[in-house]
Amino acid sequence: MTDISFGQPFSQISVQELAQCLATNEGTIQLIDVREPQEVAISRIDGFVNLPLSEYEQWSDQVAIRFNPTTETLVLCHHGVRSAQMCQWLVTQGFTNVKNITGGISAYSILVDPSVPQY
Repeated sequence: MTDISFGQPFSQISVQELAQCLATNEGTIQLIDVREPQEVAISRIDGFVNLPLSEYEQWSDQVAIRFNPTTETLVLCHHGVRSAQMCQWLVTQGFTNVKNITGGISAYSILVDPSVPQY
């Protein structure tokens, strides 16, 4: 795949790797979910902060205050597209350790934890 984005690239993490991170997380990673509130109401993973992309204007100026740009930051959405957009934006904001969760919460439900509802 060709990287057509500008700036620093970001990494990808599988849902299996996410599960491992969640099991061993002692507050050392930042978790961001960019899905809409109604999506989070249906299906969620504990520990994620919800920053809906549609509400960008309301939270964008707070990201540098609420999150540490050097701490590992994992970004989740439904399938991995919106989270990739967020990862790219975070990189432009100076975040240095950003990872997109490939397959999103849908893949997490299928491959890791079937108790997480599909939608």
